[in-house]
Amino acid sequence: MSQVLIRGGRIVTAVDDYHGDLLIENGRIEAIARHLDVPDAEIHDATGLLVMPGGIDVHTHMEGEQGPAMNCDTYASGTVSAAFGGTTTIVDFAYQNKGDGAKKTVEERLALADPQVCIDYSFHLILTDVNPDTLAELPDLINTEGISSFKMFMAYPDILMVDDASIYRTMSRVRDHGGMVNLHAENGAVIQVLIEEALAEGRTDPKYHGYTRPRLMEAEATHRAIRLAELAEIPVYIVHLSAPEALEMVVQARDRGVHAFAETCPHYLFLDKTEYDRPGFDAAKYVMTPPLREHDCQHHLWRGLRFDDLQLVATDHCPFCFNEQPLGLKYSKRIGADDFSKIPNGAPGVELRLVLLYDGGVKTGKINLNRFVQLTATAPAKMFGLFPQKGTIAVGSDADLVLFNPEKKQVLSAATHHSQVDYSLFEGREVTGKVEKVFSRGRLIVDGDRFLGQAGQGQFLKRGASGRIL
Repeated sequence: MSQVLIRGGRIVTAVDDYHGDLLIENGRIEAIARHLDVPDAEIHDATGLLVMPGGIDVHTHMEGEQGPAMNCDTYASGTVSAAFGGTTTIVDFAYQNKGDGAKKTVEERLALADPQVCIDYSFHLILTDVNPDTLAELPDLINTEGISSFKMFMAYPDILMVDDASIYRTMSRVRDHGGMVNLHAENGAVIQVLIEEALAEGRTDPKYHGYTRPRLMEAEATHRAIRLAELAEIPVYIVHLSAPEALEMVVQARDRGVHAFAETCPHYLFLDKTEYDRPGFDAAKYVMTPPLREHDCQHHLWRGLRFDDLQLVATDHCPFCFNEQPLGLKYSKRIGADDFSKIPNGAPGVELRLVLLYDGGVKTGKINLNRFVQLTATAPAKMFGLFPQKGTIAVGSDADLVLFNPEKKQVLSAATHHSQVDYSLFEGREVTGKVEKVFSRGRLIVDGDRFLGQAGQGQFLKRGASGRIL
């Protein structure tokens, strides 16, 4: 690969903020200086732009089944969308089916994703069938295959939910090998009772999705998850935290010295439960789990992000179309048109994380630029065994870079995003900040509105220990 010189930008990492030039060679950062003169290099003028590490989204769901439904983004369309949003690495999920082994699950997912992805990627393994054979495979999966994080569900009984004993057995098995368990923390058994009660009373509209998944049931499960990890003496990671009561459980654990970590998502920071008051079926666009909460919850989440009680922001990108056409009912929220409990849970977001956090976080003074980079790139890399290859701008690190215009305004819309989903959670919202160019290992893959990458150029990343570098 020829040399690439990025000149005159404002280089921002989780700890630095300065103007300078970057030289890229063989896909990595070769030199950083106030001024570099490389006559034969391909030059990109970054004057007036922020130069930041490529975003790392550690919670995406591409091309996966959810009961009778299917996500509408393939690995190809989903990673193109991520790239346009300034994300250069995703950690997606390999779903274990009942009866399948752990290694078989990962191998099949690799075969599906590898020819399609246009950015670098890895997997968390979702465990649904915890038995002695599966547990026996996990150490080698960590040590040889670089899969060091395992997601388990405390919700969705008879589909994805596992019991506390399975969670504890998994934690105990991966503890000494650098593994970490990520938990979807909701009390699924009680929530199922609430759902059944609502349906029995004829309450079938989408808004009842939120009413049947209360904040206390997220808090209870978060508390239980942390106590199990405390007993197993292993770090624990709570995904898509939305409720202040759940955050309180994380804060209390961290104050006790427990390695308890958590993420939140942009939709919890910028949207609230009033979206469920939309007329007709329109509220189904906002059916995700956990559901949107009261507006005042946002204050607690932002405070958690500022003071590191919440370690990072991921998207939980799990898109289903709103309309049945053109992809078909299987890819649509309308599967649940007559029963809120059948609406596929999930929403799009992988393309909008950086612009939303910059506009609603940095521009409003809730977080500074260094914290912005920490939340979107550096902390994800450290949490999931990718640092310093990813998540920073340093000599020897991969040249995954975003050139970001901090003053350019844009209006968010499904008409201009690159996902296959047919709606946006933030339709019509004007934001300040726009991704101008994106480099993946030194290769320019996004230039304005042009996509220059190609399917299959993303590399699978074998990760180190999860939850050990803080």
